[in-house]
Amino acid sequence: MGINTARFLMLGCLGMAMFHAHAEDFRVGFINTDRIFREANTAKVAQTKLEQEFSKREKELVDLGNVLKSNSEKLERDAPTLSETQRSTRQRQLSEQDRDFQRKRREFQEDLNARKNEELQQVLEKANKVVKQVAESEKYDLILQEAVYINPKHDITEKVIKVINGGK
Repeated sequence: MGINTARFLMLGCLGMAMFHAHAEDFRVGFINTDRIFREANTAKVAQTKLEQEFSKREKELVDLGNVLKSNSEKLERDAPTLSETQRSTRQRQLSEQDRDFQRKRREFQEDLNARKNEELQQVLEKANKVVKQVAESEKYDLILQEAVYINPKHDITEKVIKVINGGK
């Protein structure tokens, strides 16, 4: 074994020993953001707000869809008795109604998704502030939001939800 190899091994062992000593003081926590989005009061308020904001448009879409379905069924029933021109005219009207319905549904979904993202972003910002408070007060070195596997003893989601909901 050469001098350089021995030095490398000694430095490696020294580094491992220093890391091990430091690792004992290293605290890691984990939060489950999906759970926060489900259980935090701010998330529940955001969900209620979105439901109220979009319920009228959703009902209008459902009604429009029902009218479209009814018109389609009526055309199907009446088709054998209609002239070719009448059938063609009603099919064209039905196609226009369907395009209008699809456009309105797409706009509704885009608007809902945009507003949902805005609301969830506010919930996440509040949660991140609380996570930082918990991490600082309990001396965590690292808090993860996503992991392939996490030992449940490192999960601080419940603490964060309690603080968000006002129960320190």
